[in-house]
Formats: sequence, C-alpha cells, structure tokens
Amino acid sequence: MSKIINRKTEEIIIENENLSIKELVEKAVKKGISLGYAYLDDADLRDCDLRDANLYNAYLDDADLRDSILCNADLRNANLDGAGLYNADLNGCNLRGANLDGAILEGVNLESANLRNSDLSYADLRRADLRGADLTGSILYNANLYKCKFNQDQLENLLKAQGIEITNKKENDNT
Repeated sequence: MSKIINRKTEEIIIENENLSIKELVEKAVKKGISLGYAYLDDADLRDCDLRDANLYNAYLDDADLRDSILCNADLRNANLDGAGLYNADLNGCNLRGANLDGAILEGVNLESANLRNSDLSYADLRRADLRGADLTGSILYNANLYKCKFNQDQLENLLKAQGIEITNKKENDNT
C-alpha cells in the first residue's frame, strides 16, 4: 500500500493500495490536494507532472525529480537536500526558504523562480537557466554555477555580494 504522510501531524494525506508513490503524488496534485509537509524522502518522482503542486514544507531529501515539471509549484521551505532535479522545469516555482543543499540542478529551468533566502550550498547548477529568478538572500556557498544563464543585473548583484564591483570602462577612461 502506498501512502503519503504529513510529517507535521503524522496523518495520512492520501493512500491507495494499487498505485506507486509517483502515481499517488500525481493523482493528489491533479485533485488539488495539498502535499504540504508531505514525507517524500527518497521518492522516485521522475518525469512527474507537478505543475502548480502545493508542496510547501515538504520533505523531499534525496528524491529523484529528474525531468519533472514543477512550473509554478509551491515549494516554500521545502527540504530538497541532495535531491536530483536534472533537467526539471521549475519555471515560476516558489522555492523561497527552501533547502537545496547539495541538490543536483543541472540543466534545470529556474526562470522567474523565487529562490529568496534559499540554501543552494554545494548545489550543482551547471547549465541552469536562472534568468529572472529572485536570488535575494540565497546562499550559493560552493555551488557549481558553470555555464549558468543569468540576467546582467543578477550577475552584477551576485558579484557585488562577493565584494566585486563592476565599472563601465568608458566612464572611467580618462584618455
């Protein structure tokens, strides 16, 4: 029997004897059932359609979410420590305050995502698209940002946060 438990209240959110956890999660999302505080550590959620899912404060440690669609999903304060999100679509996703420490976000679409105050320490963000994402207060300690896509203002703000100031050479050229 597959069931999803609310980690805060210990109550069963949804259960079914014939469905896998992946099928159960997709069914809950389609029905608009909130999966806030859901315990989904190590869950195999590859290729899941979780558009507009309500997963705030969910526990998704080491979950496999590669190639999943999480557009506009609510993952505020979710724990995605070590989660695998290869090539997932998180466009417009709310990850405010989420723990993504050590998460694999390679090739992920995070355009217009809210990553305010999220922890991306040691995250693998190679080739991730972060254009338009709100990174205010995010922790990027030892994150791999190889070939990430940023808007110019995002890049300038990230560099300023590291104490590096960009000046326009033409303005400072005294010749």
